[in-house]
Amino acid sequence: MEHRFWQQRWEQAQLGFHLSFVHPILKRHLARYSLAPGARVFLPLCGKTLDIGWLLSEGYAVVGAELSELAVAQLFAELGVEPVVSEWEGGQCWQHDALTVFQGDIFALTPATLGTVDLVYDRAALVALPPTMRDAYARQLVELSDAAPQLLITFEYDPAEKEGPPFPVLPAEVARHYADTHKIEELSRKDVLDASLSFRDAGVSCFVEVAWRLLPLAKGHA
Repeated sequence: MEHRFWQQRWEQAQLGFHLSFVHPILKRHLARYSLAPGARVFLPLCGKTLDIGWLLSEGYAVVGAELSELAVAQLFAELGVEPVVSEWEGGQCWQHDALTVFQGDIFALTPATLGTVDLVYDRAALVALPPTMRDAYARQLVELSDAAPQLLITFEYDPAEKEGPPFPVLPAEVARHYADTHKIEELSRKDVLDASLSFRDAGVSCFVEVAWRLLPLAKGHA
């Protein structure tokens, strides 16, 4: 999935992936991670998700990574705050109080640039990438976060019925990416076809949303 694809989605306001509400899975399961006040939550490929404002209101620090400058500008505008914008090696860093967003290529981020991560919240990143990119993305995420706990959301459907994104990511693939570094627990699964208009209208028979809790294994345990 080339950068230009996502830039065009934002430029043309083709934002079917953007929810007009805070994700229920985040609100339902965040307490399971027992985060300390002020803990730092990393949202890869964050867009302008409303989940960011909710996390901030709950007292957490949020750091995001997002390719589209337009998305980042809209995020801060919709939050009603004025960011301080500086440069980092892969693009621009937008900051306001407890919110930091690295605009640019997530593969250019380093752990030193990103800083401490207490939780990774992957709502729409892994599923946004085609199979050829997901191995490298998962490795980068583990390295960036030092294998931090993760709340991951995936989808399961028959790819013969519709072409992604979002792409289907089955349990075996989640295990392939993360079983060496994390204990993997399925938190929930639900067919959300009725709420996913583009998939329903395309004739997809089943569109299942799955939530996963990934907890880091002891160092050296594989």
